[in-house]
This record gives sequence, C-alpha cells and structure tokens, in this order.
Amino acid sequence: MSASELPHLSDYLNENELMEMDTFIHRIDSTEVIYQPRRKRAKLIGKYLMGDLLGEGSYGKVKEMLDSETLCRRAVKILKKKKLRRIPNGEANVKKEIQLLRRLQHKNVIQLVDVLYNEEKQKMYMVMEYCVCGMQEMLDSVPEKRFPVFQAHGYFCQLLDGLEYLHSQGIVHKDIKPGNLLLTTDGSLKISDLGVAEALHPFAEDDTCRTSQGSPAFQPPEIANGLDTFSGFKVDIWSAGVTLYNITTSLYPFEGDNIYKLFENIGKGEYTIPEECGPLLSDLLRGWCCSKPKCLYFLHEFWHFVLPIQWSVASFANAEQHLRDDELYDGEDEIIYTQDFTVPGQVAEEDQDQGNADHSPAVAKPVCVNGTEGGSLNSKAKAERRSSSSSNPSRKGVSTASKIRKLSTCKQQ
Repeated sequence: MSASELPHLSDYLNENELMEMDTFIHRIDSTEVIYQPRRKRAKLIGKYLMGDLLGEGSYGKVKEMLDSETLCRRAVKILKKKKLRRIPNGEANVKKEIQLLRRLQHKNVIQLVDVLYNEEKQKMYMVMEYCVCGMQEMLDSVPEKRFPVFQAHGYFCQLLDGLEYLHSQGIVHKDIKPGNLLLTTDGSLKISDLGVAEALHPFAEDDTCRTSQGSPAFQPPEIANGLDTFSGFKVDIWSAGVTLYNITTSLYPFEGDNIYKLFENIGKGEYTIPEECGPLLSDLLRGWCCSKPKCLYFLHEFWHFVLPIQWSVASFANAEQHLRDDELYDGEDEIIYTQDFTVPGQVAEEDQDQGNADHSPAVAKPVCVNGTEGGSLNSKAKAERRSSSSSNPSRKGVSTASKIRKLSTCKQQ
C-alpha cells in the first residue's frame, strides 16, 4: 500500500474536531520541559531508617542506617539468600560470621548490633557499628598509596590488640588485609569480615588448621607450598606483617603475574625491604615475614618490638638533625584524615565553609587519625618556643620525647 492510499485523519474527523486538536497538541522545545525528580520515600526496616549506599561487595550491599530510638548511625549489610546460594559456602560463611560476632566484644573488632530477617523478600540485614571508611580506601585516596610511619604504627598497634583478643577467644581470622580493616572518625581501627574465620575447639591442643580461604597475596609460605596442616594463629601474624609492609611501602613483599607464580615466590620467601623504611622497621618486617613457620614469633613476643616510642624515634631520627623542636609537627599535610571521606549526600566542609565565611569566624581543629590534634601553632608562638628550647637543651629533649609519645597514643585507645 502506497503512502497516498493510507487513511488520513480527515477521513474519520470533521473539520471542527481537527481544529480542536490543534488547540491542545503542539510542539515544544526540550529546554522548556520542567522535570521534577520523584522524591524518595522513607524506608524503615524495623526501628532503623534506611540511608544511602556506602559500598557493595561480593556478598551484598552496605548502606547507612539510623536507629530511630537512639539516633545512632549504623551500617547495614544487606544479603540476599538467592545471591548467597551462588557463592561457594556463602550461606555457611554468613551464619558463621554472625555466630562469631555475637560473642565478641572488643574496641578493635567490629560490633554486630542486630540481625533482621525478611522471609517474604528472602533478605537478611546485618546491622553493625558505623565506620567512616576502610583502610584500603584511605590508601587509594593518596598518590603515595601508603601512610606515614607514625600513622601506620598507630593502626598497627590497634591491629595487634584486635588480633590478640581474637586469638584469646580461639578465633583465627585467616583474611587480615587493609580491605578488611575499617576506621572510625576518631581513628579507631576495627577488624571486620569474619566470614572465612575459624573458631577452634575449646579443648583443642593447639591452633592447627586445615583450610584457608584468604586473599592470595597475604597467604604464608606453608599455605603456598600446599601443606595439609598449619598454625592458624601464625597465618594471622604473617598476614599482619604483609599488611604492615603494604601500608608503609605501598608495595607487596611477594608478587606474581598469576596465582601460581605468586605462590611460588611466597614459597621461596625471598623479598626485599626498601631502604627508606629505617633500621627498626626493617628489622621488624624481617622478623614478621619470616618464611619458616617455626621461627615466626607469636603476638605476645612481638610487643617489645612495637612499643609506642620506638618507631617514632626511628622515623624522626634523621629529621631531628635538620628540624628544630617545633618543626616535628609541621608535616601536617602528610597525615591522611578520615574526615576527608564525606558521607553520600553530605555537603563537603570546604564548600560549607565558603558559604558561611561571614558567619563562622572560628573553625574546629581536625582530629588526626591516630588521636592527635592537627592544629598548628602561629609563627609568634613557634619563635618563642624555639628560642626557649635552644637556650635550654634539656627542655628540648623532654619536649621532643613528649611529642613523639603523643603521635603514638593509639595504644591507649
């Protein structure tokens, strides 16, 4: 049928009806269209008000929540049973993690607040304490991909505290790495993701384990070499050493083009430590990443290596020859702050300060991730203190030691 043979509107409508159509059907430009987005309705899960998306992993999404009774911010991990069935040991790992977290209570282990079930939608909600970001996220946010030594020392002392508690409860984490370490706004470190952890039998003779599902780059030589049994506690110690190596150097002690080459290099136990690590940190890394399991110390044997003062003295030993007493704190821009990570939907502090410049003459001091204040002294105060410290050498030594001690206050958190 040709175009001329197609029926026209005039065949069905009279002239008056066609004129009426022209009055309400007309063409408009796309710029004249006013679009108003649909408002989101508040979603309540029990007593919790659902918030924005914080992240997404292989098991499910993580969103922010608000407790409507206490007004405390929480984080919720949303798990779908349909998705868990497609993951090997998915449901079993989640049930095991819930059982372990319910019996744990420590300042450096993530706290499970509540567990909710929705049988109709086949969903599970794990409500946990809120953390502002992960350690891996902080590392990725800076070009150097590593922390200053004193900042890494603060996190590492907290990691040892958390691991010591887990081991005292007979629990082997098996997957210690920066991606499983969360941070709060006050700089507290939280060990999370106990999905592949193993709870030893209360009457077990030792910490022998037979399975491991951790990340390949953080596995010890005994697992890389395919041993049937291995010490579970020393697996966590090895992973903590690799984590320390990574957050202080931005590198991994062992690398490979594929997992087979990676395990081959781990099994050989040959690695190098960058010269900028310093003698004390280098000795600690060599002892921590010992390739022979029998030579690897337990956690309580390492504490005399990581006393709060030692690394700080090592990190500032060379700087103290060139910098004056008060210049030890002048490297504020090198510290990575958890306050730099804003919650989705929250206005950044810089933008808010620009808009309220006339109404807010004073700005609060940011808190450093290791618990110290990031405020700096004015030039007049610095000049006065420098003159007094130069005239009194003994006072200079005491002040330096006290400042180094402040940089390592994480052990007291």
